[in-house]
Amino acid sequence: MVDLALLQSVSYIAGALGVCVAAFYYVMTLRTQQENLKETMKNRRAIFSNNILSTFLSENGMLDWMDLANMQWSDWDDYKKKYDSSVNRENFGKRIAFFNTCQAIGYQYMSGAVDLETIYHVCGQYIIASWAKFKPIVEGYRNWEWSKNAYADWEYLTGELERLHLERDSGYRGKMETMFEVERKAHT
Repeated sequence: MVDLALLQSVSYIAGALGVCVAAFYYVMTLRTQQENLKETMKNRRAIFSNNILSTFLSENGMLDWMDLANMQWSDWDDYKKKYDSSVNRENFGKRIAFFNTCQAIGYQYMSGAVDLETIYHVCGQYIIASWAKFKPIVEGYRNWEWSKNAYADWEYLTGELERLHLERDSGYRGKMETMFEVERKAHT
C-alpha cells in the first residue's frame, strides 16, 4: 500500500516543479518579447530615418533646396520683406519643410537612430551649407518670435558634421570660411 505522506510529498514536488517550469517559460517569453520590441523599435527608427532622408534627397527635395539656396537678401529687414511667411507663403512652406527636415535628422542623430557617417555621406554638405546660409535667419526668428532653442538639433548636427569633415579634410576650414564670406557678401 502507498503511504499518504509519500503521495503528498510527490504531489508537492510535482507542483513545485510545475511552478518552476512555468516561471522559466515566463522569463523566456519576456526575454523574447523584449528582443522583439527592441528590433521593432530599431526597424521603426530606420524606416523613419529612411523616409526623412529619401524625402530630403528626392528630386523635389533637391529642387526646393536649390530654391532656398538661391534666396538673396541684404539684411534682416530685406529678408522679412521678401521671404517672411506673411509675404511669401510658398517660400515659407519650402523653407520650414526644409528646416524641419534638418531638425528631424539632427534629432534622429542625437537619439541614435541614424549615425553621423550616414548623414555625412548622404546629405552632410547640404545640411552644413544650409545652416551657414540660414543661421542668421534662424537667430533672427529666435530673437523675434521663435523659442531660443528653435532648430537646436539642426545646429548641433551641423557642428558635428563640420567636425567630422575637418578630420577628413584639413583644408575644409578655409573652404568653409570662403563660402561663408561669399555668402555674407551676397547678403550685404
